[in-house]
Amino acid sequence: MKKLLSALAATVIALPFVCSMRSEAVSFPLSMTIKSESAVMINLDSNTVIHQKNADTKQMPGPLVNIMTAVVCIENCTDLSQEVTVDESVYEYLYNIEFPDDLRFAEIEDGDVLTYTDLLHAMMLTSSVEAAETIAYKIGGENTAKFVEMMNEKAAELGLEDTHFTNATGMYDPDQYTTANDMMKLSVYALGVPYFESIATAFTYTPTVPNPKNHPEMDKWIWTNSNVMMDSQGDYAYSGAKGIKTSNLERAGRSIVTMASRDGNKYLVVLMKSPLNNADGDNTFYHITDAIAMFDWAFDNFSYQVILADTAEVGELPVELAEGNDYVLAIPKEEFTLLWYNEVDVSTISRDKVEWYKNTLQAPVAKGEPLGKVTLEYSGEELGTVELVAVSNVERSASKYNMYVAKMFTKSRWFNKALMVSFLLCAIYIMVCIYSYIVFKSKAKPMKPIYAVPKVNDKDRRRRRQQQSEDEK
Repeated sequence: MKKLLSALAATVIALPFVCSMRSEAVSFPLSMTIKSESAVMINLDSNTVIHQKNADTKQMPGPLVNIMTAVVCIENCTDLSQEVTVDESVYEYLYNIEFPDDLRFAEIEDGDVLTYTDLLHAMMLTSSVEAAETIAYKIGGENTAKFVEMMNEKAAELGLEDTHFTNATGMYDPDQYTTANDMMKLSVYALGVPYFESIATAFTYTPTVPNPKNHPEMDKWIWTNSNVMMDSQGDYAYSGAKGIKTSNLERAGRSIVTMASRDGNKYLVVLMKSPLNNADGDNTFYHITDAIAMFDWAFDNFSYQVILADTAEVGELPVELAEGNDYVLAIPKEEFTLLWYNEVDVSTISRDKVEWYKNTLQAPVAKGEPLGKVTLEYSGEELGTVELVAVSNVERSASKYNMYVAKMFTKSRWFNKALMVSFLLCAIYIMVCIYSYIVFKSKAKPMKPIYAVPKVNDKDRRRRRQQQSEDEK
């Protein structure tokens, strides 16, 4: 469970950072020339890549692979304080390699008892092949090939598409390769893994378990970080520099992954394949001088600047039925600030790419109502997206609204249906009336006048009147 929680915590902390790195990358030109063939520099505080050089070119990583070795070890070891007995047979095959200068040893002897924490320090600080092979052998279930499979599985999980591992030590192998971009992703992820940063940035370390047989003077058995920038007394000392890993291979040059902090800013740089020697054949450390030059450049030339103020008018949208102005201005929902190169005017940043949620609005419109979004770009690279909102309220005009309602009523589908029903009913009514009239006419028979009014002659009329008069008497 502890192992699972550690892995989940590292993923939650680092994975969003890894995924967003390249989307915010803007490669600003360096003010100097560096010797390293591939390079990437990122500001760890803002997750912004500020320079890349051949960042996707495949390179031999050398002992930089120890970063992945450490990650796999930490995430698959339930107790880093667990003691391990070193078996020389695990790594003795390295004694007969073609390029012995590629080997780095930490004076670890057969039978020494060390904790996993001790082994991790030996590997990260000195590139100890004894420590790397022992870790791979033990964590891989006494099978170093299985451990390498675990390394490649982790690389796939992190999206390191241009990386392939064949060993845990970093020894030269044409089938083992990576890129500066992939190594940057891996390093950023590793910094979120518990214990990794404290191990990789330690300057010196002494094993915790006494081994009096092979090391009678334990206080003199000290491992020192190979990054000479951390040595305050050395020629390459750099204030604020820390770890993380160096690499030297006869057939792949020198490489380094390191970080430095100053004035609240933290940068991490990956430099790969710098020459081992200068034009005169003298031993050189171009990877170190390149790192120093890039750190100086970053600290001296970058600052946080307001790229888009929250009061900036980005555009306007027409508003129907409005009282007064028939439009509303759009401004950023919040201020957009970014780490920016001081020599580049922020006015050169494009904000023309605006996407409106609706092409036309209808009053009322409330202040702060979302209207759309603007994408900020520089030299074709996307810097970020900011939501746009209404700068003020837009009230609805009562007269315009009443006219609109009346107009819309005559256009509504219900109105049209009502008209159709009315016409239909009227037609039916007329037809019924016509039908009734026809039926009535056909059934009515007029009476003859002779039967309608009885005929009475004058003689009979006089007789009736005389009879009536006598009756009265």
